[in-house]
Amino acid sequence: MPTFLAGVAVALSAAALLLAVLAWSRTRRPTGAEDLPMDTVGLRREVAALRKEAAGALRHLAVVRYDAFEEMGGRLSWSLALLDDGGDGVVLTSIRGRNEARTYAKNVTGWRSDQELSPEEEEAITHSRVSTR
Repeated sequence: MPTFLAGVAVALSAAALLLAVLAWSRTRRPTGAEDLPMDTVGLRREVAALRKEAAGALRHLAVVRYDAFEEMGGRLSWSLALLDDGGDGVVLTSIRGRNEARTYAKNVTGWRSDQELSPEEEEAITHSRVSTR
C-alpha cells in the first residue's frame, strides 16, 4: 500500500508540474513585446509611426566607381549617393589623379541637384533610387 501511495503522489506531482509549465508558457511574452500594444489599431499606429520615422533615414545608397583619367587605372574615383525616401541628401565624389585626390559634395533635393552633376553622379542617384525597391 505505501508503494501505491508513493506512485500516486509522484503521478500527481508530475501532473501539477506539467500544468504549471503550461500555464507559465501561455502567460509569458517574448522579450521586448511588453512595449507593443495588444490591439490591431495600436499596432497599425505603431507601424505608421515607424514608417514616418524611417522616411527621413538615408536608405537609398549607391556607389559608382570609375577611372576619372585615362592614365589612372583601378577605378579609384567614386561617386556615392546618400538619399532618403524623398530623394533628399547628398552626392559625394572623390576624383583620384596621379598626384592628388579631390572630393566634392553636392546637395540633392527631390532626386535632383541645383549643381551640375557628372554622369557618374547621375548614375549613383539613379542606382540609389532603385536600391530599396
